[in-house]
Amino acid sequence: VQLVESGGGLVQPGGSLRLSCAASGFTLDDYAIGWFRQAPGKEREGVSCMSSSDGMIAYADSVKGRFTISSDSAKNMVYLQMNNLKPEDTALYYCAAVPYFKLGYMINLPLWVRTAGGRFGSSGQGTQVTVSS
Repeated sequence: VQLVESGGGLVQPGGSLRLSCAASGFTLDDYAIGWFRQAPGKEREGVSCMSSSDGMIAYADSVKGRFTISSDSAKNMVYLQMNNLKPEDTALYYCAAVPYFKLGYMINLPLWVRTAGGRFGSSGQGTQVTVSS
């Protein structure tokens, strides 16, 4: 399993960014894939995850209505469209994948992010998002 993130950068409050994650070595439909973030001195936070096999999606309350996760199984790509960005969104954003069966074939963001950090999860190197004026 290999995941490579891109698309981070510096943006002003209220701006937008689109993160991309190129996945290889596995079939997207067999995994729950998504994004978590970590800011300096803070705990890892699940942002959003989804299953491309059944379309189930979950978002953290802090990003609902502003962020949209999507995937393209044909290209093995996962995206995170981030709109109306706020300074508190500043963090290193990671793409991660967990075998869907490890979640009982149900999308549960807290369980997903815990599993993503364990031996059954895989994540990329991260892409920095900085929201500042």
